[in-house]
Amino acid sequence: MTAARLPVTRALVALLEQTTGRPCGVGELPRVQIRSGEWEPAAAPYAILDSLPGEFSGPPLWDWHADAAWTYQVTSVGEREDQVQWLADRVRVSVIGRDDGRWIHDLHVPQARVIDRELDHDTGGEPSVSAAGVIVSYVQRFTITVTSA
Repeated sequence: MTAARLPVTRALVALLEQTTGRPCGVGELPRVQIRSGEWEPAAAPYAILDSLPGEFSGPPLWDWHADAAWTYQVTSVGEREDQVQWLADRVRVSVIGRDDGRWIHDLHVPQARVIDRELDHDTGGEPSVSAAGVIVSYVQRFTITVTSA
């Protein structure tokens, strides 16, 4: 069976939070737990991870050797352009950064092996005005290719 998407998503969120030091929500604004134990919206800057359509290659999907290329959009959100550029730079290095031919950060996916990571799309900061004020976002799309371990 091809590698499941949920473990890749969880691994990517963990990687982004660990390496950027900022919260990352899956499909929505991330929430952080405060001292009282309650949850509140994270302060900017933060990231939002969205799943996009995937691609499959290799043998038929019922064959455990099939590969899956899962595409994700990471939106860095802040109140200023410099915040989102800083966070987007950290996201880029976290996911595709290499040193001496090796990934800088390990992306550990249970029961799968990451065989490729690539940046498919990278935009500059785009301001928008919301009820909360000015919000700046920076969109990047990454494809993570996995094969069953």
